[in-house]
Amino acid sequence: MTLLLSALPAGKPILALFLFASALPAGVTELLPFLFIILVFYFLLIRPNQNRQKKWQQMLSSLKAGDRITTTGGIRGVILSIKDDVVQIRVAPDNVRLEVVKSAIAAVTTQDESQK
Repeated sequence: MTLLLSALPAGKPILALFLFASALPAGVTELLPFLFIILVFYFLLIRPNQNRQKKWQQMLSSLKAGDRITTTGGIRGVILSIKDDVVQIRVAPDNVRLEVVKSAIAAVTTQDESQK
């Protein structure tokens, strides 16, 4: 393998790639496009979704009474109390109290966003 790498022409990456691919067994070269597609899917779809999920979990774990939230159903309110997986919120204009599960919370609305 080191002999093959030392024999690669400098400045000609396409030729080097062809020589490297021709040195691989036939079954491996047929799998290279599929492996490339899997890598593209990982970096474009799976990894960003994992990062988004991690941020959402951190947001849920940092909830506290008094935070303004928006649920996935579009209900906005202020957190009154937090129990295991249930959050009790107060919804304006009549100060109605609702209980929602934590997983139904889409976002925490900061004071800057509510003043705009």
